[in-house]
Amino acid sequence: MRTGLWAGALPRAVFAEADSSPSIENPVSGCELTASTKSYTFQVDEDDDSDHVLALSVVCLTDGAKDECNVVEVVGRNHKNQEIAVPVANLKLSCQPLLSLDNFKLQPPVTFRLAAGSGPVHLAGWHQILHRDDASFEEEDDDEDDMSEEEMAPIVPAKKERRKQ
Repeated sequence: MRTGLWAGALPRAVFAEADSSPSIENPVSGCELTASTKSYTFQVDEDDDSDHVLALSVVCLTDGAKDECNVVEVVGRNHKNQEIAVPVANLKLSCQPLLSLDNFKLQPPVTFRLAAGSGPVHLAGWHQILHRDDASFEEEDDDEDDMSEEEMAPIVPAKKERRKQ
């Protein structure tokens, strides 16, 4: 069963999918944005009742990139179902050809768009599927409840030491 293609329709994309596990994590997934392919949308089947997480790890320029600003945006929808676009990377070959996004988590559907530049820009990350009947799904909810019940230490301003003159 293939749910949601993260880079399925793009050339030079890498995608690994496992079918047997209830919680599927694909560490090597991605897509490439170019002058001819300015955007890619990751979406899942509407009938799918599983929770999907798409985490963006790295955005980088690849072979053939020019020394120009390449701006990558993530386009999604807010709680009012309005489209919002957020720039997540501004890459330039001579000064910043790669950006680590530390598994920036997104909930599908989400569109990646090359807002400026001609690329090629490669986006890499992972796609995880949590089925509602999966035991790890229930455990995560319990952990969140426990954390909210714990008391947090109050934040107090730091005291400055005065220098002797």
